[in-house]
Amino acid sequence: MTAPVFVVDEVPSAGTFVLDGAEGRHAVSVKRLRAGEDVVLTDGRGRWTEAVVEAADGKDRLVVTAGPAQEEPAQAPRITVVQALPKGDRGELAVETMTETGVDAIVPWQAARCITQWKGDRGAKALGKWRATAREAGKQSRRVRFPDVADAASTKQVAALLAAADFAAVLHEDRDCDSGALATVELPTAGDIVLVVGPEGGVSPDELAAFAEAGARPYRLGRSVLRTSTAGTAATALLLGRTGRWS
Repeated sequence: MTAPVFVVDEVPSAGTFVLDGAEGRHAVSVKRLRAGEDVVLTDGRGRWTEAVVEAADGKDRLVVTAGPAQEEPAQAPRITVVQALPKGDRGELAVETMTETGVDAIVPWQAARCITQWKGDRGAKALGKWRATAREAGKQSRRVRFPDVADAASTKQVAALLAAADFAAVLHEDRDCDSGALATVELPTAGDIVLVVGPEGGVSPDELAAFAEAGARPYRLGRSVLRTSTAGTAATALLLGRTGRWS
């Protein structure tokens, strides 16, 4: 087993460190870590350190000896998935699996055909759940650089994001899509890749036109049609393999 990951506000550079609060409680009362076991402390932004447990103090304090702090550089190309809002808890499922796979950023998108609407307090609560899911999935998958989960974006904001990308694509359900398959398109080796995953009802013609004007062409993944909650994960895995990030 690899060492469990815990999130801290500031990664210690070396010496004795006390992990407390919710993370300390999880380490002591749930994980039941004991002296001599290894852990990883990270801020979720790429800075991390390996540490060895010295003792558990009470129910929510873990005393560790940390090693030198390290920095994991951001990988290239950076992969961002614009995720249309799915129904129910499938949004958290999408965030969880994309995080475990290795996506770098997730942008919630209020598409025209989304049944789910993020408004007011409900929208803020839903966004908080997405961000908490990314954090927990990042820890579970032993990442030290968690994906950014942006504020919900409008179609106009998504188009601006696509226009600034080094490669932009809209995942399309049509197997006869004119632009062909994402598996065969030429990809950049650096910069930003942005993918758009539409809602269950599909990307509207007006949205496709706006994205095409921004430089994003439609591509298909395969012959089967994936749900909006799984398409981003499949596409991320494909790109990680094709760009060499999984080599």
